[in-house]
Amino acid sequence: MSRPVVATLNLSALRNNLNIVRQAALHSRVWSVVKANAYGHGIERVWSALSDTDGFAMLNIEEAILLRERGWKGPILMLEGFFHADELPLFDEYRLTTSLHSNWQVKALAKAKLNAPLDVYLKINSGMNRLGFSPDRVHSIWQQLRLIANVGQLTLMAHFADAEQHDGIVEPMKRIEQAAEGLDCPRSVSNSAATLWHPEAHYDWVRPGIILYGASPSGQWCDVATSGLQPVMSLQSEIIGVQNLKAGDTVGYGSRYRADAEQRIGIVACGYADGYPRIAPTGTPVRVDGVLTHIVGAISMDMLTVDLTPCPNAGIGSPVELWGNAVKIDDVAQAAGTVGYELMCALAPRVPVVTTS
Repeated sequence: MSRPVVATLNLSALRNNLNIVRQAALHSRVWSVVKANAYGHGIERVWSALSDTDGFAMLNIEEAILLRERGWKGPILMLEGFFHADELPLFDEYRLTTSLHSNWQVKALAKAKLNAPLDVYLKINSGMNRLGFSPDRVHSIWQQLRLIANVGQLTLMAHFADAEQHDGIVEPMKRIEQAAEGLDCPRSVSNSAATLWHPEAHYDWVRPGIILYGASPSGQWCDVATSGLQPVMSLQSEIIGVQNLKAGDTVGYGSRYRADAEQRIGIVACGYADGYPRIAPTGTPVRVDGVLTHIVGAISMDMLTVDLTPCPNAGIGSPVELWGNAVKIDDVAQAAGTVGYELMCALAPRVPVVTTS
């Protein structure tokens, strides 16, 4: 690996974050959410560090099969269920728990020829208006499922749109309670934010995602700064060039940055083709040679530029942390007008990834 950009995954941080989840939801079992290739971390790289979980939750059947082939024998929840009826033989073969959110899925499951019943998560539309049955339909769908031989254990599930808000689950919880009235059944409704901040919604299973990877569900690192969560992914590179600017000199495409006075800038081997956000503006935090500084000018495909004023000893070869332990991914994302989730998932295939235990 000649180009110096590299992503490092700290697997001990992943184990730590799972423990934080267990401490937050002492009486619940945990679905570790590893959708989107474990939020860009690589499901094959990280799943074993989460092997103390109670189950894994994801979307792609290929990733579920990978886990089974690697030896995971515990529960696997497919968060959006099956997308076509012809997938059901694979759900049967690999013993996958399916969510159900649409009438056609209920009918397809009833007609399928399976070797054994599948456990089912019946999804309630709690007001987010993506997937799920309206609360007034859940009871009848539940009774319908009870008569289907292909249905094993039934669990109610829902998702929150605003769980990072203090009162963000009040109305959704009313809808969930309406849907569950008269049903004695397990429930799973808590995402990362609800797991951390709404114990009344923990129920039987929690479904943490972003907090497993050490970022905040609110997008504000200050909200989890005292939680004990540790960043799993760090993106690092080096200074590969230095320019000395005079007052009035510009930097990068579009001349979006103009120096007010003499200034040293460093050129870093990392750009939007590596997954760094192209829209990150001047002022986005970065750490060079152990010193906090910031981006200047436009992000290029393969390079970005940083102000070396705070770090006069930095030069070619100096280490750069784009995000990680010192520069929080939430802070980079906030500066770029996005969320840490997107930055994790956008890590480019060309970036080498190393793991530490």
